[in-house]
Amino acid sequence: MTAAAVTLCFLLRDGADGTQVLLGLKQTGFGRGKIVGIGGHVEPGETSVQAVIREVLEETGVVLQQGDLTDAGAVHFVFPARPEWDMETTLFTARTWTGDPQPSDEILPEWFRVDTLPVDRMWQDADHWLPVVLEGGTVNVVVTMDADNESVASSRSVLP
Repeated sequence: MTAAAVTLCFLLRDGADGTQVLLGLKQTGFGRGKIVGIGGHVEPGETSVQAVIREVLEETGVVLQQGDLTDAGAVHFVFPARPEWDMETTLFTARTWTGDPQPSDEILPEWFRVDTLPVDRMWQDADHWLPVVLEGGTVNVVVTMDADNESVASSRSVLP
């Protein structure tokens, strides 16, 4: 089975108390009830850039341009107990955009300080790679989930 192509974008801004990232409470579908990055599936015929621009607009009303995006790498998620959940996720960050984040049926957006991420409300893997991305780094990570599909069995960097 082929892993689904997915993309995420982390909008970053400078706040009075430090750098903040836009995340959202997932309202529907995969990951419902968790705090997640903004993004989703790459549709047939789309590039990851086109998909992330579309997904951010659909989920938050924020308008991104290709030039706003910075490549932040990739995470390959492996779910041995549910291989149909496997994902190849392309990551982006952005510091410029148009509009203010608004709630949608899928996401309730919220700004969080990057030094106090709500990791207890996120997928357990986020703590393995997200801080590097939010500090401006690039990752290329394979995260293998445990049989419960919640816990991380292993996480390894495959950067050259």
